[in-house]
Amino acid sequence: MQFRFGGCADLAASCILKQMPQNFIERLKQSPVLCDGAMGTLLYAKGIFINRCYDELNLSQPELIRGVHHDYLQAGAEIVETNTFGANSFRLARHSLADRVRDINVAGARVAREAAKSFDAWVAGSIGPLGVRIEPLGKTSFEEARAAFREQVAALVEGGVDLLMLETFGYVEELHQAVLACREVNAKIPIVAQVTIDEDGNCLDGSDPEAFAARLAEWNVDVLGINCSVGPVAMLDAIERVRAVTSLPLAAQPNAGMPRSVEGRNIYLCSPEYMASYTRKFVAAGVQLIGGCCGTTPDHIRAMKSALRVGEARGKTAVSEAIHSGAAPSAPATVPLGERSRLGAKIAAGEFVTMVEIVPPKGIDIRKEVEGAKFVKSVGVDAINIPDSPRASARMSNQALSLLLQQAVGIEAILHYTCRDRNVLGIQSDLLGAAATGIRNLICITGDPPKMGNYPDATAVFDVDAIGLVNIVHNLNRGLDLGGNSIGAGTSFVIGVGANPGLPNLDEEIKRFEYKVQAGAEYVVTQPVFDISLLENFLKRIEHCRIPVIAGIWPLVSVRNAEFMKNELRVSVPDEILNRMSRAASPEAAREEGVAIAREMLAAVRERVQGAQISAPQGRYTSAVDVLEALGSKRPASV
Repeated sequence: MQFRFGGCADLAASCILKQMPQNFIERLKQSPVLCDGAMGTLLYAKGIFINRCYDELNLSQPELIRGVHHDYLQAGAEIVETNTFGANSFRLARHSLADRVRDINVAGARVAREAAKSFDAWVAGSIGPLGVRIEPLGKTSFEEARAAFREQVAALVEGGVDLLMLETFGYVEELHQAVLACREVNAKIPIVAQVTIDEDGNCLDGSDPEAFAARLAEWNVDVLGINCSVGPVAMLDAIERVRAVTSLPLAAQPNAGMPRSVEGRNIYLCSPEYMASYTRKFVAAGVQLIGGCCGTTPDHIRAMKSALRVGEARGKTAVSEAIHSGAAPSAPATVPLGERSRLGAKIAAGEFVTMVEIVPPKGIDIRKEVEGAKFVKSVGVDAINIPDSPRASARMSNQALSLLLQQAVGIEAILHYTCRDRNVLGIQSDLLGAAATGIRNLICITGDPPKMGNYPDATAVFDVDAIGLVNIVHNLNRGLDLGGNSIGAGTSFVIGVGANPGLPNLDEEIKRFEYKVQAGAEYVVTQPVFDISLLENFLKRIEHCRIPVIAGIWPLVSVRNAEFMKNELRVSVPDEILNRMSRAASPEAAREEGVAIAREMLAAVRERVQGAQISAPQGRYTSAVDVLEALGSKRPASV
């Protein structure tokens, strides 16, 4: 829907208010809604000095504000907040703008509305504290405070906001006056009322979570919550206390951690991945509206969106299972693992499987890859494993190469499928196409961020991570799309995943592995193994959810290669291995030593796992076959 402002502004705003509020509240009941992140953080990063009135930029630099909104919407935000946090008469008076309250707020609402119109997103009118003490702590009366809030609310409603976001209130009674003002202007518009807290969970006036939650519930706000002030950890503790005393929808919008002073600037150090991990925890605690405050950026929101997508994918799987188990089946039965592919048959039978990695070329000439596939097939390798633009470099589509090699050589391909470049619609389309062309074996992985590769300015998507991807594939195998709708005949993918037994935070890796198995993973390929004790520990930790484990084996080619594996790919490479590689007198001696180490690793893991994936660094497939001789394989007379 597109709105024309000017003479039709009041009519447009009226239409919005009639249609959107109920939709917003109903949407909250269905699944969590993602709000945007910080406005001031981005404006400062774009060169706007802190002595400027940021709210006035709605008038003087609307394109700048619209661009910030657009960045958050592109990142996946479903709500954008107007740039009006301080646009009340008291705060604007500091910049001699007290007479521009209406203009600034109406403009802020319209700029946000313009940005949101193509994204099916809600616009929230941002309202912060007055910046003055009100009675009994200051000289500003309740009536004066309420009048100031009422002026701002009226302008935001005139500009066409869908809901009102009261945020960062440290004094509950001031928040009460803001709520009253909202109801006086429009009794039906949804109100999200948020306080700010200290590390102990208390407001600045001493109200603890149980106290402020009870009061906000009495004032009939639609959503209550906490924003700003602290990072995710302290806020989660407070939210859990709030959840225990109210059934109202909850909101949480933490800072990206507590700011740290770095060379005179306040820097927020929480990474997008950390915020994403806490997004899942907030949702588990009952939060229905999640977003970010100071220090959060579109990168944080994008990661948080991915975390929510994972949760939605798990939820959709549960819904799909309920549909599938009903009296009237909506999808055909899943094809048994042993009937999906030759690799699936060997895994189902408990046989030891072998794979060799073939990396897609940087151009369109695949002669080397075809010869490599023929070679490894001739020595009895079960399948070729084809990664997807390893380390985010630009190479031939691994899906195309998988199909070409299967057709040219007759060996099965294992397609690495990553979440980096595709949204959930693209993922399902790709997988349906792969299934139709005869690709049967997958390894579902999250993928390297583009910033790790040769094109750091490339944009990643990450609608889901590997867990959500497994859910999608599992559904497709059962003839269902992500929404639980029948697609007819199901796909027949053998579903593999990745794991890294050498991560320092193994607890998190085990937790993610459990989720992958629950989602439908049927085998796992590990990162290269150079430390047998780490693999043994990993195997022990996954005994309760064990699926066939394929050990990654990498024949090192140099000491630099070993250092790269250890320091940049987070693979555990013991000092003993580094020392052995450093003692090699020549490049050829180093390659021979790398093969020897790989053969030792393969022989050591042979009885512990159900297969091995052998890498072929620099396209040296003969090295991979040399390693496989540790299993008794023999190299053919000619290559």
